[in-house]
Amino acid sequence: MKVAIFFGSKSDTDTMKKAAAVLKEFGVSYKAFILSAHRSGELLRERISEVEKEGYEVIIAGAGLAAHLPGVIASMTVLPVVGVPLECVTPSSNGLGGMDALLSIVQMPKQIPVATVGINNAGNAAYLALEILGIKYPELQCKLKEFRAKLIEEAAEKGGSGVEL
Repeated sequence: MKVAIFFGSKSDTDTMKKAAAVLKEFGVSYKAFILSAHRSGELLRERISEVEKEGYEVIIAGAGLAAHLPGVIASMTVLPVVGVPLECVTPSSNGLGGMDALLSIVQMPKQIPVATVGINNAGNAAYLALEILGIKYPELQCKLKEFRAKLIEEAAEKGGSGVEL
């Protein structure tokens, strides 16, 4: 069970670490790459080829602004790609709060889909990757079911049975 994580800028590291943390929690191997679809296209193509040969099964790709990285990756592989729209908060960013990236990733052309999660929600991208892997790996599916059961228990403890106001 292996997931590749790609993102276009070192400044996105803290957000994308959330995906890595979820994968670690569930015992799934991952490798991360910082590569721009625009500035390092040929190197990106090489890395996609490598992860395919090395048996990676899902790709998580985070990008901001025009957010081409997830779509470009999807055009290079038939592995499932989960896109994470990233909010750019640099002084030179356009101030759209990640909506530009969200719309760019979710509006992929026909026949080259990219699953898309919420803005900056790299953790959810990892959970979706786990669900995809769970189709093939029953032990991972069991871990996910146990995790979900714990979520229900926690909700019940926090007032799911009623609270006094």
